[in-house]
Amino acid sequence: MSSRRKFLQNTMLMGAGLSMPSILTAADFGAFTRKIKPSDQLNYGLIGCKGMGWSNMNAHLKIPNVNCVALADIDQSVLDQRTEDVFKLRGVRPKQYRDYRKMLEDPDIDVVIIGTPDHWHCLNMVDAVSAGKHVYVEKPIANTIEECQIMVKAQERYGKVVQVGQWQRSGSQYDQAIEYVKSGKLGQIRLVKCWAYQGWMKPVPVQPDGPAPAGVDYNMWLGPAPKRPFNPNRFHFNFRWFWDYAGGLMTDWGVHEIDIALYAMGVSAPKSIMASGGKFAYPDDASETPDTLQTVYEYDGFNMLWEHATGIDGGNYGTTEGIAFIGNNATLVVNRGGWKVIPETENVEGERKPKVEEVPHTRPTGSALDSHAQNFVESVMANDPSKLKCAIQTGSVAAINAQMGNIAYKTGKKIYWDAVNNQFTDADANDLMKAHYHNGWQVPKV
Repeated sequence: MSSRRKFLQNTMLMGAGLSMPSILTAADFGAFTRKIKPSDQLNYGLIGCKGMGWSNMNAHLKIPNVNCVALADIDQSVLDQRTEDVFKLRGVRPKQYRDYRKMLEDPDIDVVIIGTPDHWHCLNMVDAVSAGKHVYVEKPIANTIEECQIMVKAQERYGKVVQVGQWQRSGSQYDQAIEYVKSGKLGQIRLVKCWAYQGWMKPVPVQPDGPAPAGVDYNMWLGPAPKRPFNPNRFHFNFRWFWDYAGGLMTDWGVHEIDIALYAMGVSAPKSIMASGGKFAYPDDASETPDTLQTVYEYDGFNMLWEHATGIDGGNYGTTEGIAFIGNNATLVVNRGGWKVIPETENVEGERKPKVEEVPHTRPTGSALDSHAQNFVESVMANDPSKLKCAIQTGSVAAINAQMGNIAYKTGKKIYWDAVNNQFTDADANDLMKAHYHNGWQVPKV
């Protein structure tokens, strides 16, 4: 294992300086990786090969000792496309699977990336770790609080390394911002704002139900979700805006921003949550989740506000997304473009002077997604979950808080969290914590 760690350190340095697949031909890369001992190589399988599933796999393939040996997807056209994408990068074609469970039977697969819709994550992850695989699972980790808790238990039972794709944890600007928040320079922080204003999002047009596209196993795509006729709005990408499969922008963007906010503030669960919003921008489009939402979380000593809006970009502090820590001395604003500190002023001998030194806008360095992948590989090679930037326990905190916001919205109540009993004080809210599986699928038992 020490030789594997040394090897990894060398490849990480290489990977940090250049993207190997974009520089070498597939043949050259194959010759290069053949020099790596089999014991130092990691064989990956990918479940859910479109969108972020492929983005995650692509980031891992920039690391020389990572091989993509298997792909699992319910859409044959996606399988064929990604097979050729891997071939272009590495000169080999991975094996294809229509049922991920068959892929997990391969003892040569060390690691699985999960890029399926949210309603599949819990089953995929529990099956993978029970089959002895390490896992990189896309965010949010699950579509209910109960599933989040099951996934944490599964990792703890099987001991595998499980990273969550909340890659902002690996961004340089977030590290710097969190360090500043924890320094105390902002003074007492009484409010943290998190937001996502998504001007690119247009109405989801109403479309009729119809047959699934050729090559799509739609029943497998539905999996544990309620049985419904195929509709293109509920399929690739747009599944995010339907409660059966996901939680809208609250869980899509929310987990990224809430994760940073709660980590910096050193908290995990609120005392109360209330939410208000609706379909105000596009009341007649096909989506179900709210296009406008404000959620207020109460923690000890401060509140956190989540807000999102589709169709407009006019977010807080002139940014479409971000987190603002509002303290008595200054406000720190951080997002994917960088971070800055805006000082409060005070009257000193008749002059307005800043309470702290201004920090001008500081841009990030490197690719956070690539760094997140490298961190995961390093942790797998060391077989040490403690090295992870965003372990499943960490990812569950953001996902559960985001789910709490949706539960408050659905109940229309101010709801209170009973941390001792791990439930709400409201029966309706507790019902919404639970996972309900359909079509013969069973909620995993760990």
